[in-house]
Amino acid sequence: MLILVIGKTGQVARALAATMPDNLRSRVRVEFLGRDSADLSRPEGLREVILGRQPNLVINAAAYTAVDKAEQEADEAAQVNAYAPRELALACSDLGIPFIQYSTDYVFPGTGSQAWREDDAVDPLSAYGRTKALGEKLVREACSRHLILRTSWVYDHDGKNFLRTMLKLGAEREVLRVVSDQMGAPTSSFEIAAATWKIAEQILGGDFKEWGTYHLTASGVTSWHGFALAIFEQARDLGLPLKVKTVEVISTAEYPTPARRPMNSRLSNEKLARAFGFTLPSWERSLVECLARLTAELPHKGDIRTTEGQNESN
Repeated sequence: MLILVIGKTGQVARALAATMPDNLRSRVRVEFLGRDSADLSRPEGLREVILGRQPNLVINAAAYTAVDKAEQEADEAAQVNAYAPRELALACSDLGIPFIQYSTDYVFPGTGSQAWREDDAVDPLSAYGRTKALGEKLVREACSRHLILRTSWVYDHDGKNFLRTMLKLGAEREVLRVVSDQMGAPTSSFEIAAATWKIAEQILGGDFKEWGTYHLTASGVTSWHGFALAIFEQARDLGLPLKVKTVEVISTAEYPTPARRPMNSRLSNEKLARAFGFTLPSWERSLVECLARLTAELPHKGDIRTTEGQNESN
């Protein structure tokens, strides 16, 4: 049995490689395809790649995630986030196999304060969100046996993300200003990956019929400001180098960006719990585990400030 994972270097792809359970590893071969083998910016060649390998499941862990840059590169983002997933889904349909595609809270307009449900109408605010929403639509049309997993505020102990940005800036500055009026659930790439493997086991192991869209985020809710405070509190407890003394509250209006962000990124995970029998841990618990991985690797990778981070979406 073969599982193809599209992507090698992204946060979720790396986490999938690190978290595959032993009981699945003993029964399944997993191949990770990087850009040299599966270039999502050139969708026209992807079906041949999939059909040539005859997998039992395809997981697309690659995406264009530069939210602000997508405002100027909407066509490029659409190739990767919409037309490439369609080609992957078409290949899976040809083979009669399942296809797993990740999506984002950015498909919603971010109004109100209630958690968004899977059947709520999408209305993206940004070019990035529009390409991901289009990708969802095209996948649904191309392959009946699909799972679209929407997540939010993805971070990891490595790479470019909000956690790494805060640790870098917190080691250099005494005062930081962080947005407090955008609400959501910071979700660790390791939790996304672990959940994906649980889902993969279920859909490969039986007569699964509940195909469709699911929300997959950490439990709980906070703001970017609240997330930053929690990062610094736990980092201090772990002895990480920090200069930061004050984290000031600012509004979204005080921190303009090229792409508009949803103010309300809460996603309901009730459908996931009903279908698969689990939910992700709280964002606070996942953050503890993520920082533990980071500190365990520091002796091998050096100072936390050597990795430049930025806030990108999933």
